[in-house]
Amino acid sequence: QHKFIIADKQTELKWEKFLVLFYQQFFARRDELFKLKELQNIVREIEDGEISVDELSVKVKRAAELIEICKNKLTSTEEDVNKILGYLNSKD
Repeated sequence: QHKFIIADKQTELKWEKFLVLFYQQFFARRDELFKLKELQNIVREIEDGEISVDELSVKVKRAAELIEICKNKLTSTEEDVNKILGYLNSKD
């Protein structure tokens, strides 16, 4: 039986739970990369004039949704980093 210790929580983690957490993180990152790639493609299509006027509003709406998702992720990540830095600074 495999056991893992989570450094910040000092708790045992069984193999099955580890796999669940790993896959959640893996697919979350994969999903973020797909969203970023989709946004890049939309921007390229608009810049290159590859889309019709009819498609433009749909693409711009989707780009705005993707930008909001990316912005929220960056804000969340910044908050996580600040928490970690605060914890590290409190240890000094």
